[in-house]
Amino acid sequence: MRTSYKKLWKLLIDRDMLKKDLRMAAGISTASMAKLGKGENVTTDVLVKVCRALDCDISDIVEIVED
Repeated sequence: MRTSYKKLWKLLIDRDMLKKDLRMAAGISTASMAKLGKGENVTTDVLVKVCRALDCDISDIVEIVED
């Protein structure tokens, strides 16, 4: 099983936001943003910051998928 951030990227498109806009709004590092972009694991703190910046729930940005 792995995490998928496809929901996050769709949400950014719907809100007409760039990844750098999200990074600045959420106050996360470029390294964390790169991990999200590669579908790698990030801390829950990073996910919470993203949720706060987008005013959404964690289930709106990440899902667990089968390999």
